[in-house]
Amino acid sequence: MITLFMSALMLSSTVMGIAPAFAQTTPTQAIKNIVLVHGAFVDETSWDGVAAILTPKGYKVTPVKNPLTSLADDVAATNAVLDAQDGPTVLVGHSWGGVVIGEAGENPKVASLVYVSAFAPDKGETISALAASGPATPGVKAIRPDAKGYLTIDPTVFPSAVAGDLPKQIAEHLAGHQMPINHIAFDAPAEVAAWHDKPSWYVLSTRDLTLDPHAQAFFAERIKAKLTTVEGSHASLASHAVEVAAAIDAAAGGD
Repeated sequence: MITLFMSALMLSSTVMGIAPAFAQTTPTQAIKNIVLVHGAFVDETSWDGVAAILTPKGYKVTPVKNPLTSLADDVAATNAVLDAQDGPTVLVGHSWGGVVIGEAGENPKVASLVYVSAFAPDKGETISALAASGPATPGVKAIRPDAKGYLTIDPTVFPSAVAGDLPKQIAEHLAGHQMPINHIAFDAPAEVAAWHDKPSWYVLSTRDLTLDPHAQAFFAERIKAKLTTVEGSHASLASHAVEVAAAIDAAAGGD
């Protein structure tokens, strides 16, 4: 998927009139490690555009490959990556990844948290209950289970509901190559809410048709996050990679 996401990065940068920051000089920064946690239905390559901006700035960027088999399994995978870092780390989560970083964020290596169009549950809350507390979005309505209880989004709905601001070819590719998530993950209550103790940033996507922007605003306000707003879809980590990278840079104490 790297070519697809890099293409999305270049497209978004061109539209904004901003050149990707591939050749910028390394800033003086307090934190040099960044760990990226992907959401449901996609894999770690969803972060390729953001990583391509941050790495030349001197950051060590490591994406987590979530198994998407349970909340505990995803947290364990994230903690394994965090434990391998050589100092303070910014932990970033997209969508479902927000639940994961809320748990793994208690790791002593984590200095700050960044949520990107992400759930930010408090202790005891589940994604299923949070999603049911408001009107269902087109993306949520299109979630389908297979015979084993693993969930994907209807591929005919995915491009518009999840990735409406990505090129059609990319959106359709993602729809046809989804990474299913075990339904039990959405029913697992959060046992930790690290945002109570760690400074947090939030990137809110105002055109998100999967995680309602009003819900995102609620999460951002509740966790007292430093807020960035983008006119993006649920796939804003790709379509607005420049702004997402800037929020992560700020969370690391960069320029």
